[in-house]
Parts: sequence; C-alpha cells; structure tokens
Amino acid sequence: MSSVPISDDSIRLGQFLKLADLADSGAHARALLDEGAVTVNGEDENRRGRQLVKGDVVEVDLPAGYKEATVA
Repeated sequence: MSSVPISDDSIRLGQFLKLADLADSGAHARALLDEGAVTVNGEDENRRGRQLVKGDVVEVDLPAGYKEATVA
C-alpha cells in the first residue's frame, strides 16, 4: 500500500485517483467509479466528488489486480 500526501485538509476522490496513479486520467477515474471498481475505507464508492481526508484508504480493482493507496 502506498501513502500519498496531500497539501490540503481534503481532496476529491477523482483527483486522488489521478494523484495516486490509480487512474490515468479524469475519464479513466470516472470509468472506474462507474464500473464499481473503487472502494473507500472498504465501502463501495461511485461519487467522483467524495471528499477524502488523511487516513482514508482507497482501493481500486484493476485488470492487473488490486491497488491501494492511503491519503496522507
């Protein structure tokens, strides 16, 4: 699991997916969310604008396997 630092108190999920290299682009992030491939703290999430705070764990089910990143 990687730890990805953010500069503010929170970050939107769509932005974090790109920052953590879990999605290649905003369109890819949107597609992953639409497919139900993203969980936040173990719960399914489909809202690109969901606010994440430090300590949140994001997991993505990619064709190459699961990738996980923590907001730091």
